[in-house]
Amino acid sequence: MKPVIVVHGGAGRIFKEREEGSRAGVVRAALQGYGILKQGGSALDAVEEAVRSMEDDPHFNAGCGSVLNEKGEVEMDAIIMDGKKLDSGAVSAVKCIANPIKLARLVMEKTKHMLTDHGAHLFAQAVGIPEIPGEKLITQRSRERWKKNLEPDSNPEEFQKDLGTVGAVAIDSEGNVACATSTGGLSNKLIGRVGDTACIGSGGYADNHSGATSTTGHGESIMKVVLARLILYHMEQGMSPEMAADTALDYMKTRVGGLGGVIVVSNSGEWAARFSTKQMAWATVKDDQLHYGIYAGERHTKSVEEALRSESEGF
Repeated sequence: MKPVIVVHGGAGRIFKEREEGSRAGVVRAALQGYGILKQGGSALDAVEEAVRSMEDDPHFNAGCGSVLNEKGEVEMDAIIMDGKKLDSGAVSAVKCIANPIKLARLVMEKTKHMLTDHGAHLFAQAVGIPEIPGEKLITQRSRERWKKNLEPDSNPEEFQKDLGTVGAVAIDSEGNVACATSTGGLSNKLIGRVGDTACIGSGGYADNHSGATSTTGHGESIMKVVLARLILYHMEQGMSPEMAADTALDYMKTRVGGLGGVIVVSNSGEWAARFSTKQMAWATVKDDQLHYGIYAGERHTKSVEEALRSESEGF
């Protein structure tokens, strides 16, 4: 099996001045994940590494760069899933952790649970994940947006369109698939809000029998239609990844008025990156070719060799 990785940096509206950084961020994540696959590494390791890369990039709403809740704090959700035995781990409302995706992976490997808030914090301490000051995760942009949303005439809904949940799906040379998704959630959300990201079948799903998917968009809508699992269901009925993604996104839009985006890889290595929002930063690597874009219909292609050269010279 030839390895494939697909990543997204969130569906919504990406402001002009942030486009280049978002493109560079998803490309870097896809190349890092693909590097692991190319050396015979697992899909699980590849998606974790790709998402970790984007959590560390302040262009995205995950890890450093996460939006703030109503109290002005960062609370993050993450999920990871292995398609071999449907093992999964998730955390929600976690604070003071640089990479929630690493914590989700350890939850999968060392517990039979999904963990939230204080319980996730205690588990992180028990397994030796270092805490960082919450302030270190807050960017100037997130703080400004939070303040703007507190104004009496503000419309937080308008700001939700410019989000950047991150995710990755992959298939490795053994034919195993995996998914990972991480987010800071919605700006000015209620304390303790759990979105779609930490919910199996909504924020992501991976099953060797069909494929893997990671979602982004309006979390409450995604949960209502169990978007990630719905896409794989359509694929099990014979649809291509692209058609399954479009069908599920269209259903979410017509049924509950929700917009979003998805990345998909099938168990035969076919892939798709589709969205019903204005934009979604995405990148994929297959057959040593990198493809990436932000707008509908936009698709740039480079060889991995050329992309790695550009990366080392500054994108």
